[in-house]
Amino acid sequence: MKGKKHLIMLPGPTNIPDQVMRAMIKPIINHRGPEFHALYERVTENLKYVFQTRDDVFILTSSSTGGIECAISNVVNSGDKVIVPVFGVFSERLKDKVIRRGGEVIELPVEFGKAPIVEDLKQIVDLEKNVKAIALVYNETSTGVTVRDLPKIGKVAREKGIMLIVDAVSILGGDYLPVDEWGVDLCVAGSQKCLACPPGLAVISVSKRAWETIEDTTAKPYYFDLINFRESSKRRENPTTPSLPLFYALDETLTLLHEEGLENRFKRHEKCARAFYSAIKALRLMPFPKEKFRSNTIIAIDVPAGVDNTEVRKIMKEKYWVIVAGGHEKLKQSLLRIGCMGIISEKETLLTISALENALNDVNYPVEIGAGMAEAQQIFHL
Repeated sequence: MKGKKHLIMLPGPTNIPDQVMRAMIKPIINHRGPEFHALYERVTENLKYVFQTRDDVFILTSSSTGGIECAISNVVNSGDKVIVPVFGVFSERLKDKVIRRGGEVIELPVEFGKAPIVEDLKQIVDLEKNVKAIALVYNETSTGVTVRDLPKIGKVAREKGIMLIVDAVSILGGDYLPVDEWGVDLCVAGSQKCLACPPGLAVISVSKRAWETIEDTTAKPYYFDLINFRESSKRRENPTTPSLPLFYALDETLTLLHEEGLENRFKRHEKCARAFYSAIKALRLMPFPKEKFRSNTIIAIDVPAGVDNTEVRKIMKEKYWVIVAGGHEKLKQSLLRIGCMGIISEKETLLTISALENALNDVNYPVEIGAGMAEAQQIFHL
């Protein structure tokens, strides 16, 4: 149907408010001039609110992957020991980034569908000498798992004098993450997920403790040199040319976030997640993660035996105008993944559940049409 828009329910990028999209058509300004200085100051102050930090925050014109590479390459020297829990595709990538930097990875393997717990990390920390950092994915996008022990892990890291590097790409702005309180030294997220902004920016918070390590790092990166970002920030600028349209969009989306309030935003995401999980149960499906590790921003569903993941997604897109994702890499055919993030509300949640149960019915999976919707509506109207 010409002119009809799909509802984007991917694990990123996500749906963008119209006013955020319109912000990108503002006139180009001098990125070394007073107009940009005011924009930079406003955006960074609002980012500090999202990270819940009093320390430095920076905006990188790059994907989230670039942001993770920035964090690793600013603190890891050749031979440095880094503990990396691996429990999904993106934690595997985090491990690979450390290896490519020349770091010595101490891998903590965790069954997919579960998250690392503090006792396992503490055991490794007590055994290993001279560990420099723990690098951890807070919300594993590939499996829909959240590390609920992150505050405890942060406490262990502080007690042992170990840096804590956190990939919060698919959760910052959608669930609790007070980086100062939890002792996170470097935290990275992307613009295109819970922040409900177009793709193309990474954001990073840097603790006071992290600067000591950054200053001692050999073979510093060029484009991602955080010391250059710190020096430029004194002039309220980026060291290289920023993406002005994306800065405008981020400014607008952070203003909306601040107006809503973090607590309200977290509650909204959590309620929509509960509605999804209730609907999944009513449709006789199973979430992929174990219950205590389930994410509020990525809903990962086990595809039942005999159901073609690709066909379900095709029907949802072409017949019901809702786009969801399959699994990642080795989980490609076995999972459906739904983004529960950004501007998610009752409307988007119910439209997605309706599309899912109808698509399952279309491929002859035995569902009771309306059962999922009814369960979800109860959550919203409690």
